Amino acid sequence: MAQLQQALVILSPGFPENEADTTCLPAHQVFIRAVNKNFPDLKVIILALQYPFAAHDYVWFGNRVISFNGGRHRKIGRLLFWVKIWGVLKALQNEHSLLGLLGFWFNEYALVGKYFAKAHRVKHYSWITGQDAKKGNLFVKLVKPKPNSLIAMSDFLAKQFYTNYKVQPGFIVPNGIDIAMFGAEKMERCIDVFAAGSLIPLKQYDVFVDVVKLIAEKLPGLQAVLCGKGPEENNLVKRIAAYGLDENIQLAGERKHNEVLGLMQQSKVFLHTSNYEGFSTVCLEALYAGAYVVSFFQPMVKPIENWYIVQNMEEMAQKALSILIDPKIVYKPVLAFSMDDVAKQIVRLYK
Repeated sequence: MAQLQQALVILSPGFPENEADTTCLPAHQVFIRAVNKNFPDLKVIILALQYPFAAHDYVWFGNRVISFNGGRHRKIGRLLFWVKIWGVLKALQNEHSLLGLLGFWFNEYALVGKYFAKAHRVKHYSWITGQDAKKGNLFVKLVKPKPNSLIAMSDFLAKQFYTNYKVQPGFIVPNGIDIAMFGAEKMERCIDVFAAGSLIPLKQYDVFVDVVKLIAEKLPGLQAVLCGKGPEENNLVKRIAAYGLDENIQLAGERKHNEVLGLMQQSKVFLHTSNYEGFSTVCLEALYAGAYVVSFFQPMVKPIENWYIVQNMEEMAQKALSILIDPKIVYKPVLAFSMDDVAKQIVRLYK
């Protein structure tokens, strides 16, 4: 009898609907491709449980994706949906030798993953990556996770999870980037201040506009670019106009991932104004693009080179200005964490 291929099953609320969808969970895309690169004999199967909004089976860069469109299930239908996930996991177990299950975020699927893994004696980890560490995650009480089943993406998230739920994640595996995605050509740094992300209240891009206003008072010719789309766009347009910053701030809309990286390589300062962040991929990418990062959150206890943490909007503006007017400043790539190393750390937990 032929030996079954070993497989890692990933449970994720969403996943890109095709290979051209580079803006959906870019860090998770890079992680999976790093697993493919470093463990070519390991099959990766992704269960996309809510998005795409269609239930079907497809292939993404050689990886099997099973989408469920689970958002349509409510109340009693939710229980049946969990049973359906269990059935798919059971079928995958019959087809492969399961290395284990990995959940992106600690959510309702941690409940299914935990008990399936326990029943079938395979390892299951939940990777805490953001707002799942905040208060109000009802599934922590339901799942009652053990420390050795939890991976935190940053020191900050591990501390948050312990503070809120009195469970200390047993492992910390940081976010990382793929340096091969960056262009080798050296670009002119014609963008003074840059930001990128979904235009939602959490990201506080109104603060971005306010910070640019403060800097522009000292540097009238300041050039700032904000990439992204979302419900806050109209409010930002009005705010920019009210401040008279139409010549200073360009709203560049949503761009493909490689285009955003190219803009980062043309930038001097990357502002990250989010009021909560697990471990921002765009900050890590901006650092490797050679920009200086200024943010409100410190993800790791150990400081990261060229990443400055500030307490408020005024400090953010002051720090950005000090970088922009420093004639001796050097823009160099800083690699904080490689996604190749991240993939190796995760897979070794199973082995």
